[in-house]
Amino acid sequence: MRTNKFVFNLIALFVVAATLLSACGGGVAPAPEGGVAVPKELLDACKAEGMLSIIATPASWANYGEIFELFKATTGVELNSLDENAGSADELAAVEANKGNKGPQAPDILDVGYAYGQEGIDKGLYMAYKVTNWDKIPEKILGLPSKDPNGYWTGGYYGVMALEVNTAVVKNVPQNWEDLLKPEYKGQVALTGDPRSSNQAAQSVFAASLANGGSLDDVQPGLDFFKKVNEAGNFVPVIAKVGTVAQGATPIVLAWDYNAFGDRDSLAGNPELAVVYPSPTIASMYVQAISAYAPHPNCAKVWMEIIHSDQGQMAWMKGYAHGVHQADMEARGVIPADLKAKLPASDAYASAVSPTPAQLSAAREAIKAGWDATVGVEVK
Repeated sequence: MRTNKFVFNLIALFVVAATLLSACGGGVAPAPEGGVAVPKELLDACKAEGMLSIIATPASWANYGEIFELFKATTGVELNSLDENAGSADELAAVEANKGNKGPQAPDILDVGYAYGQEGIDKGLYMAYKVTNWDKIPEKILGLPSKDPNGYWTGGYYGVMALEVNTAVVKNVPQNWEDLLKPEYKGQVALTGDPRSSNQAAQSVFAASLANGGSLDDVQPGLDFFKKVNEAGNFVPVIAKVGTVAQGATPIVLAWDYNAFGDRDSLAGNPELAVVYPSPTIASMYVQAISAYAPHPNCAKVWMEIIHSDQGQMAWMKGYAHGVHQADMEARGVIPADLKAKLPASDAYASAVSPTPAQLSAAREAIKAGWDATVGVEVK
């Protein structure tokens, strides 16, 4: 009788195990060399699709280049990069413009500013997907929700607004917002994009507002500040990139600290770059979402699995961005000591202000509507 009971229990265990494996779609595929372990059924479906189209994701941004390599090593499929210089608003516009397009010009995956998470949901532009380690994503980062409860977007990484300065050109490095009005910085101050469409540029204006009598609900002082910078002859209406910074065409740039530190490393001292945190400043997160009209939805899901893996999160950390899984990874002891020491640990993170999505959206609309009337210059 005891033997029969043992056999019965053993069979039951096999049945449960088989059921679980079936529910998991065949389990997890072993991680290939240089790749990431992802659900096998998902990986097979991605390989059948044969491509992933991403947008507004330069390899240099927060070390995305390493994530590109993780994706290629994991899937072996083509990675198609669209319009690397697009802003967050341009990304949503690209999804809307390509709703019926199943070709390579339709983006599958988006990386957008925090406020664009809700906007994409409101417009029906995102596909819901919860990664396998969804429960490990904290409920809040910077005191704000770090994932949509229904899985339409998830936070990936965050940073703080800083000044990136070419010290070969700028001998007296500016330390605060007021310094940017000084005559010695004539023709030197730039943004990383058009503030009417670029999240990074718009948040530069938002941060300037906080330093000039504005608030989280009033961005007009930021527009007025850039009007003064422009009238002083200090503003350069050129989209700043690492090349223009190195050449001295845009030697003072407002940028996310992870991009500023990344530029510093890529130039390797030729020229030297300084990274300064003006006070007050803004901290904010970027979120990732799958297009509701993605031609390659399974590859997009694999991408999401990769960026939320330990390897994907550490790739962002190597690019000086703080990953949303950082606290969990620290608790598990999987972040190498040298990588942890590399992350920006400035007091700016403790004092930085984090606007809500509603405040960011309102500020974005105010900047979009008021930039031309107040500043009167096109950044291109």
